[in-house]
Amino acid sequence: MLTQKQVSEIKEHLNNAQNPLFFFDNDPDGLCSFILLQRYIKRGKGFPVKSSPLDKSYFRKINEFNPDYIFILDIPTVLEEFFEEIKKINLPVVWIDHHNTEKSKIPDFVNYYNPLLGKDFPSSTTYLCYEAVKKKEDLWLAIVGSISDNFVPEIYTEFKKLYPDLFIESTNAFEILYNSRIGVVAHLLDCGLKDKTTNVVKMIKFLMKVKSPYEILEKTSENLEMHEKYQIINKKLKKFLEEAQEQAKGSDKLIFFEYGGDTSMSAEISNSLKYLFPGKIIFVVYASESNSFANISGRGENVKNILDKVFQQGNFENAKGGGHENAVGAKIMKSDLPKFKELIKEIAGET
Repeated sequence: MLTQKQVSEIKEHLNNAQNPLFFFDNDPDGLCSFILLQRYIKRGKGFPVKSSPLDKSYFRKINEFNPDYIFILDIPTVLEEFFEEIKKINLPVVWIDHHNTEKSKIPDFVNYYNPLLGKDFPSSTTYLCYEAVKKKEDLWLAIVGSISDNFVPEIYTEFKKLYPDLFIESTNAFEILYNSRIGVVAHLLDCGLKDKTTNVVKMIKFLMKVKSPYEILEKTSENLEMHEKYQIINKKLKKFLEEAQEQAKGSDKLIFFEYGGDTSMSAEISNSLKYLFPGKIIFVVYASESNSFANISGRGENVKNILDKVFQQGNFENAKGGGHENAVGAKIMKSDLPKFKELIKEIAGET
């Protein structure tokens, strides 16, 4: 996936960075990418980006940590305003990603690594980071991050030899995610990221020193908060999935599910629905009372094309969205939801 030249360059950047700051996507793929790199150099700080795109509002973290290097991991969109601020202070930037991105939007001074530039083939940022550092003892982290992002890397066969009891025989990432013990590790990390900041920081410190996935699966005083959050999220997820499955029974092609509450879990719900209903187009909408925006997660064949058409026809103000061909995320004003839903039904072919 990465060339030998790219691997050498990434390693050189990591070795040169004495106080790096890692911005990573707020999901297991982003988290595991960061953990792999930090476990390699054993220095630097990480900060999850909970609301994409990466814009100048995140520059406060640069002022706070005063880094000598910036690493951007698994974040598909970085606004020009962010790079303009970086350029003023002349910080080197390394951006590793697996999303389909236009080359013209990447500044010349950014060291950008994405073997899928201009294409859209299955991959994960975690696997790219593992390719760069190749620490065999961390191979399990590459599997966790990859299957959570619907990708089964070729090293899954090596994982079988190392952890046969955590392995299931499958080439379907979501089947592994929902039916294996290594999938439980992925869910634990995903839920841990949804906890309060102090517990997220505690989880990251814990992940810096664990030697195997078994230390995550076994509940201890060091990972207690992660397990507790998993139980809470899992209970809510089960409830929402039951409601969504009832809706799915009356739909031939489209599942459009809306929910609220105090925790956004749209990606988890949409991934679960994609696994349960692989032939359907899925849009999951989270609209909390405290926010004027709604978060949207879409799954299904050519779902990005559907979202693009909806945005073109709807002309939604302050709307953002993008992703992969069959998996997207978006944010729109809650007031635009009725129009958004009607356009989805029309364009997806279910009126």
